[in-house]
Amino acid sequence: MAESAVSFLLDQLTVLLRDERKLIGGIGNNALYIRDELGHMRAFLRVADAKEESDELLKEWAKQVREITYDTEDVLAMYMLRFSYQRRDTSGLNGYIKKMYCSMKNLRSRHRIASEFQNIKLRLENVSKSRERFKDVYDDMNERSSNMKTYDTRGDALLLEEAEVVGIEKPKKQLLEWLMQSDHDGLKVISVVGMGGLGKTTLVKKIYDDASVKANFNSHVWITVSENFNLEHLLREMIKDLAKEIMVTPPPNLEAMSGVKMKEYVYEFLKDKTYVIVLDDVWKVDAWESIRYAFPRTSSRGRIIITTRLYNVGNAACSETNGHLYHLNPLTPEKSKELFHRKAFPRNSSCPPYLKDISKSILKRCEGLPLAIVVIGGLLATKNNNLEDWKMSERSINLESQEDSLKGMNKLLSLSYYDLPYYLKACFLYLSIFPEDELFIKWKIIRLWITEGFVEAKEGNTPEEVAESYLNELLNRSLIQVADTYLDGRPRKFRIHDILRNFIISKSKEQNLLTIACGEEASCPDKIRRMAITTSTKECCSNFQYLRSLFWLEFADSESGMMMFQKVLGGGCRLLKVLDIRGAPIESIPTEVFQLYYLKYLCLRRTNIKHIPKSIGNLENLETLDLKKSKVTELPIEILKLHKLRYLLVYSYGDVTTFHCIARTLKAPYAIGCNLTCLQKLCFIDADEAADGIKIVREIGKLTQLRRLGITKLRREDGKDLCSSLGKLTKLRSLYIYSIEEDEVLDLDHYSLSSSSSSPFPYLRKVFLKGRMEKLPQWVYSLDGLTELHLQWSRLKDHDPLQQLGDLPNLLFLYMGKLSYEGEELIFKDRKFLKLKSLHVWYLRGLRSVRVEKGSMPHLVQMTFHDCEVIEELPKGIEHLTNLKELAFIQMSEKFIWRVVMQKDEQGVEWKKLAHVSQVWGSNLVNNKWTRWLS
Repeated sequence: MAESAVSFLLDQLTVLLRDERKLIGGIGNNALYIRDELGHMRAFLRVADAKEESDELLKEWAKQVREITYDTEDVLAMYMLRFSYQRRDTSGLNGYIKKMYCSMKNLRSRHRIASEFQNIKLRLENVSKSRERFKDVYDDMNERSSNMKTYDTRGDALLLEEAEVVGIEKPKKQLLEWLMQSDHDGLKVISVVGMGGLGKTTLVKKIYDDASVKANFNSHVWITVSENFNLEHLLREMIKDLAKEIMVTPPPNLEAMSGVKMKEYVYEFLKDKTYVIVLDDVWKVDAWESIRYAFPRTSSRGRIIITTRLYNVGNAACSETNGHLYHLNPLTPEKSKELFHRKAFPRNSSCPPYLKDISKSILKRCEGLPLAIVVIGGLLATKNNNLEDWKMSERSINLESQEDSLKGMNKLLSLSYYDLPYYLKACFLYLSIFPEDELFIKWKIIRLWITEGFVEAKEGNTPEEVAESYLNELLNRSLIQVADTYLDGRPRKFRIHDILRNFIISKSKEQNLLTIACGEEASCPDKIRRMAITTSTKECCSNFQYLRSLFWLEFADSESGMMMFQKVLGGGCRLLKVLDIRGAPIESIPTEVFQLYYLKYLCLRRTNIKHIPKSIGNLENLETLDLKKSKVTELPIEILKLHKLRYLLVYSYGDVTTFHCIARTLKAPYAIGCNLTCLQKLCFIDADEAADGIKIVREIGKLTQLRRLGITKLRREDGKDLCSSLGKLTKLRSLYIYSIEEDEVLDLDHYSLSSSSSSPFPYLRKVFLKGRMEKLPQWVYSLDGLTELHLQWSRLKDHDPLQQLGDLPNLLFLYMGKLSYEGEELIFKDRKFLKLKSLHVWYLRGLRSVRVEKGSMPHLVQMTFHDCEVIEELPKGIEHLTNLKELAFIQMSEKFIWRVVMQKDEQGVEWKKLAHVSQVWGSNLVNNKWTRWLS
């Protein structure tokens, strides 16, 4: 991880030496030396990051380089801060006097900084010399370590009896079914994917040993590939096992055979046979690529089972043979409890009543991970059910116990961490800022990674795209899990297993990446760079000079929380880049915040702040301003000084069940388009005309980087200008357009689309249109990427609006809200809405009937009708929706309720058409209380 810190610093030094030659004065030569020396070390550190855990000397050397890097960044940041006045306006007499005063003051600062750079240079020289001084020791240690074999507990999975394993019945049945399929000759690969410790090896071993597998295949081989596999050694062991199974002698020249010759031997051996080969613990696609042609493709019936932590490895192996991929999930709570009791109470598998609460707490931390359950259960089995010993063990588990067995478990899980490329290690450890059980939102972590400097520049990609690829790689490696998705299946929220979280907290502390203060006894290093406070604590740290990031995750006690907050801000943390105090009980922003020159990320979400002062303009490096669910309704004109602002998050929603209920919008300052050109997200702003006759709808067209836009209070006369502006926003992903009132027309049909022209919005996925239109703009029908459409107040006429909408190839969600349609019937025709999963019809009080033709909405899962008061019967043709899982009727007429309930009671023909729908329910508001009339 030291390499990523060095890379970030080298980028800063390169910019400094290129752009600040007039200012650097006496520090220039030292800065140049530091840059060059660290540059020489960077390549070595990329190797060290992967090997330092097994080499204490190397680990210490990397730690020293990392600390020097952090200190250099501190000095550099202080230098830029003290001399930043030369970038600011110093015109006029007052400016001249101020400049003279600052020059004399900065002369002393220059000497002090030059001295600090000189000290860093000397430290770097000593570290470089120590590497050479210990070279012989390193070489000797590496040679000895290469001859040592560490015990890998994964092999224990091969020795478990069937009775010792729980929760494998369902996956075993599925995998055996795939394995035994007789309609597929040739080669088929089955991949079992999941995070470390889930029991992939255990599961596959039980399948491998199953009597039906032994009986139906001639040859059986189990090969453990592991992270640092050797192809020749792997092939040699495979040949020996194949020969041993049929009791023949391996080739006499086997040890001297080349990899190519050994592959040829395996191929000829397996040809015309049936065989099962397990490749356990495959880490790289290259491993599969290097061996796959050793297996006959067509002249035999072969099955390869691969276990891997990496999705891309499993997918690459099975996809080319039309095979199968099985994603192994954690144990259910019931199976977790069964396994834990079996391990912790080996005599009778029964938990004493006085240990039930502790057992429940420990099991919650294991989160269904068999490895964790087995290791911790085995540890507790030695405590003889002693309550005090169990309590002590529970505390140790929470604080990373020093017990050998738990250290072994951590070492096993940490294999995935050490295999990470250098640029992902800091990103992964950074996830420790999130409290236990908290889901983290994709875009939040992306913005934070970028702010922290963890995301490397990549030509042709935005920082956001690079950061998203980092998340995908962590997901691919099973180090994080998808907790929530968008409608189109893209990940929205993630979680991290508690066992892994405990590991990364420990590693973050060791690397001094993040300090988590949790209680009165919390200890901090001398120089903390990032801090997260999870409980209110008065005595956490006293030295905040080097603090770069501060997260307030809980406010258990508002008074002490505020005391701590004030202490931090008053502690001289001038280098702060990230300040996240969401949920803090504050009503105004402390003045110290506006002195944070380096601040890039300011989150005031869910606070009681109502006013943003003019001094916000001092934060010229600010990139993210998060005011969601605060009380702010207007921004000062000084916001236009924030030229680097990328995310302006200012809205809040009301009841999400109404889909469109927005509690607050924002009045934007004039000339927003000329100054905030880096904005990617702007929701929601009013379309009211700003000062000097400048129209917001025209300004929007200058914000060409926007990915998400919400604009409200539109009038008919804004339509042409708005369409002109929108046509320039080719990167839009989400668009919200609301008129000023329900009878105001949205005049949005100002695009001349020819048959050959492409959509003006190639990436647009979500569209929310709230306003009178009578017919939809023609460009809506060209949105091939559209997944979600919300309509309200549209007043679409009797000509069926569903005909063209039904042809949108990727539409998953359709909301037809209040006054969106004025016809009496909605008809969903055959071969329309082929991907639609969710349909909501709300407040269409003129709608009398709904008809679904066979072949329409074949994938619909959810359908809701709300306050459609003249509908009197169930949708005609609803039996055609064979995938429908939930059907809801809310606030419907008494006549409709009576007919539906009667149909159900009498098991009428219409009700029988709903036999395939697992959940049918109805509810009405009676005397301000929701009453369920159907379930």
